[in-house]
Amino acid sequence: MKVFSVSEMVAAEKAAAAAGISYAQMMESAGQAVAEAIIARYAVAGMRVLVLVGPGNNGGDGLVCGRYLAQAGADVAFYLSKPRDPATDVNFAQIQQMGLFAVEAGFDQRFRVLRTRLSVSDLVVDALLGTGVTKPIGGELAKLMRQLAAGIEERRAALREQTRPRLITLSPPHLLTLSPRAVPSAHSLILVAVDCPSGLNCDTGELDTLAAPADLTVTFAGPKRGHFIFPGAAACGELVMADIGIPADLPAVVEVKVDVITAVHAQSLLPPRPKDGHKGTFGKVLIAAGCDQYRGAPVLAAKGAFRAGAGLVALATPDVVRQTAVVALPEATYPLLAAERVLSASDAAALSATLSQYDALLVGPGLGETAVDFLSTLLTAPHLLPLVVDADGLNGLAQLPDWPRLLPPQSILTPHPAEMARLMGIPLAELLVQDRVAVAQTQAQAWGQIVLLKGAYTVVAGVDGRVTILPFANPALAVGGSGDVLSGVIVALLGQRVRPYEAAILGAYLHGIAGAFYPGDAGLLAGELADLVPKALVALKNSHPFKPNAAGRLALS
Repeated sequence: MKVFSVSEMVAAEKAAAAAGISYAQMMESAGQAVAEAIIARYAVAGMRVLVLVGPGNNGGDGLVCGRYLAQAGADVAFYLSKPRDPATDVNFAQIQQMGLFAVEAGFDQRFRVLRTRLSVSDLVVDALLGTGVTKPIGGELAKLMRQLAAGIEERRAALREQTRPRLITLSPPHLLTLSPRAVPSAHSLILVAVDCPSGLNCDTGELDTLAAPADLTVTFAGPKRGHFIFPGAAACGELVMADIGIPADLPAVVEVKVDVITAVHAQSLLPPRPKDGHKGTFGKVLIAAGCDQYRGAPVLAAKGAFRAGAGLVALATPDVVRQTAVVALPEATYPLLAAERVLSASDAAALSATLSQYDALLVGPGLGETAVDFLSTLLTAPHLLPLVVDADGLNGLAQLPDWPRLLPPQSILTPHPAEMARLMGIPLAELLVQDRVAVAQTQAQAWGQIVLLKGAYTVVAGVDGRVTILPFANPALAVGGSGDVLSGVIVALLGQRVRPYEAAILGAYLHGIAGAFYPGDAGLLAGELADLVPKALVALKNSHPFKPNAAGRLALS
């Protein structure tokens, strides 16, 4: 699924119009899609809905949405930030013909109508600004947005008071217990954004201080860059994409380089598991990792590889690590090396002679301070395998002159931001203010290697300019060892003959699904994460782990 910049979206809409799909058709499809997404989630019959209508096409989408909600039995009112002429605006004319209440902000003294309607609303549709925000909200719209924020907070406070528990049991086991009469209702004021929350810069992710965070955002044709960039990403709530009829084969769409991976795409990348397969069929991978200071990292990486389907995992690690690793993971094999505490250049030379026995190689987790010497020798091997470099392997690379030329083409690098800054030779603070997508895209092409830049909404960039965003921002994954599991999953996929770019995005997707199966946003152990990978594989193979809603719209978060 394409991820558009604002200019790319404008170009796609123009191309669609030139191909015979009118703006009126796209507006009708967009508004209907928002209504369908709402109807699929909430009981709209009798619901009191306020649609905030801006002056442009986004406002037109809101008018269409409100019309469909009214037809579904909602009590819908419209609040217009600017006048609309029914003689030239067919969507405004239609709501008038239906007898639906509408008021212009210019006729609402001191915003009394807005605040009164908000005080009884169950759902607000934000169709004020859409994707066109590039500067701070000001003027009359700023006044409206301040009143909106105050009205929303008043309404939510009133609803919280109505549902506040009156009787709380404090006796053992000291768990919060509500009396049957005081069970809180799930009903609360819901805010739905049309395309994006008003005040979100859809290119940069910047968020105006007056923006109202949404519970649900329905975007069209594809998500926008800003939907995946914080702080704006946190204001989108559940993100849903709706098809509005723009053909996918239009050059203006095909030429967009940034994608977001979907379950359908990820499912197509899964390697085959023939019933007559053996451990060689499913890949033999070698993991060179660990030192006396970091003894768990190699075990977590190997566990991730096994859980992702590798037939055989060989763990090349110093003796001090091997003694405990063999107890924690007896399923692995352990090449005998002379290393006692850390892997050295001589160990790299010994492993180089055995590489032909394996299908893929992971270097780095917990490798420690000798990573530079180890790598500088290992990378001179005449026949290097498909390669993943992680953690201390990346830190070691950063210290080698002209390191990109030492790697096999399309090796997979899996840095977190600090490691990425070291590879680029810049301060971390300088990296953090840059566009993650652009950074990964530029460096992957410059280095001739695949870059998986970790973080909320991980980015994978290829040497050909392609970029894939992973639709996961899960704080449960922010735990030590999580990256080791990820690199193990990826090397297992390489060992199963998945192509490098696809192995990177599929591995990150499985890692994200596994984290989503954990029931919470804190407390996940990396070993538990590895154990959830088979569940993620089954879910992806046999079903859609994040199912479209009843209207067939695709949820991205």
